[in-house]
Amino acid sequence: MDSQILENKVLQVTKTIEKQVDAALEKLENLDVNDIESLRKKRMQELKALEEKQRVWRQNGHGQYEELPEEKTFFDTIKKSERVIIHFYTNTNFRCKIVDKHLKILAAKHVETRFVSLNAEKCPFLAERLKIKVIPTIVCIKDTILIDKIVGFTSLGNRDDFTTDVLEWRLAQNEIINYEGDITLPPTEQNTKGKSNKSSIRDGKYNAESDDDLDIEDFSKEFELKNSKNNSDNILTREEEIELGLIEEDDQQNEKDN
Repeated sequence: MDSQILENKVLQVTKTIEKQVDAALEKLENLDVNDIESLRKKRMQELKALEEKQRVWRQNGHGQYEELPEEKTFFDTIKKSERVIIHFYTNTNFRCKIVDKHLKILAAKHVETRFVSLNAEKCPFLAERLKIKVIPTIVCIKDTILIDKIVGFTSLGNRDDFTTDVLEWRLAQNEIINYEGDITLPPTEQNTKGKSNKSSIRDGKYNAESDDDLDIEDFSKEFELKNSKNNSDNILTREEEIELGLIEEDDQQNEKDN
């Protein structure tokens, strides 16, 4: 009985697909020369537009993974590119090298997004405003708005040997890159449905309640104001650096003694 029901369902699905194929073929058969030419022109226009977009992307540094030389270039970067992924790193954290390896691969694959890195110790203003408290942290910005943040490796299975595919899937959760795979399941679980995974990978639906939206106008003006007041590369005061944990109070006392 169950076998008969299954066969009937398969037959119904097959007939539905056949009808859809027949309708598509009929539509193609009814196209005249003008319709075909119109479709060809439309496709050519789409290809030219994509080619021009890719040219602008590459001109703005897309397709490669680069380090921003200083934090003020951050503002130029997020103004020029619609989608930007920024890796905040330090030279002393070995896990940052792991992130570098994966982002270099993804930068070449996803030219629609700009991939950059920034030394967290050299950008105290951004570290404070973007609440960078754990290294490595990956920040995703779309249309100058902070839309996602990957803090450490917790959402990547909490392990150092996660794959590039896993990071790609995690980044795609908030559409910072174009993703063609199954967005509902991480790559490690797509072929093991129903099986338990000790190092589970969490989805990345970003909760922005703990972070303010990144208003590029207010943010950049505040940066320029603070920069002009300090009139140096060190944007934060010594007290602010201590509060952020970028230097120790003992270091400040030693400088005073010297």
